[in-house]
Amino acid sequence: MYAAIALAILPPVIRLLGLGLAPEWGTWIYRSLIFLVISCPCALVISIPLSFFAGIGGASRHGVLVKGANYLETLSEVDTVVFDKTGTLTEGVFQVTAVHPERIDERELLHMAAHVERFSTHPIADSLRRAYQDEDDDCLVEQVEEIAGQGIRARINGDTVCVGNSRMMEAVGADWHACDKVGTIIHVAINQVYAGHIVISDVVKAHAEKAIAALHANGIDQTVMLTGDARPRGGSCRGRTGHRHGVQ
Repeated sequence: MYAAIALAILPPVIRLLGLGLAPEWGTWIYRSLIFLVISCPCALVISIPLSFFAGIGGASRHGVLVKGANYLETLSEVDTVVFDKTGTLTEGVFQVTAVHPERIDERELLHMAAHVERFSTHPIADSLRRAYQDEDDDCLVEQVEEIAGQGIRARINGDTVCVGNSRMMEAVGADWHACDKVGTIIHVAINQVYAGHIVISDVVKAHAEKAIAALHANGIDQTVMLTGDARPRGGSCRGRTGHRHGVQ
């Protein structure tokens, strides 16, 4: 430390008083700092991992998990952020916002859909059971089968009830139709006959827009949302389907 101080002060003073030259304070202070770093490498070696530990710890306190220091360093070069939708950008709390029956009344349509979703833990299933509070009745529910990318099929009191997206309706030959409501569209068919559909909506988190704006302000060029939602298209249903039921 003393040698570094001497290197920063003595040469400029000698140049100024002894030789009558410009002291060049900046040059010699810079050289003294170089000398200090070379002579004290341990301080430099210790400070780098500590900065990574502090960064990882600070991120974890905000709910962001970083696997290691090299990943934290890579984050400085990230220009695209990809989000899951349900529970990340949205609250993940679905609720029934509309019921559009075809051949049965609204209560019976909810009744059938809630029975089919009886054993599912998906948020969409929870919303259907909440909409129909008397789901746990004496109806016989059997042969429950989940079909990947389509929905769920079950037998209720001897009737085959399918609850899912438009691909499931097409697979069973039900003559489904589009919906102009915005939300997750759950179609229902009973014995291969279209019985109607139920609209379920999620809520965008209050801070989602602010968070995305902050990312763009900090150098993120593109944000992407991973979802099973369908893009609005002319002449087709503008509803959206949940992750489990697949793309409409």
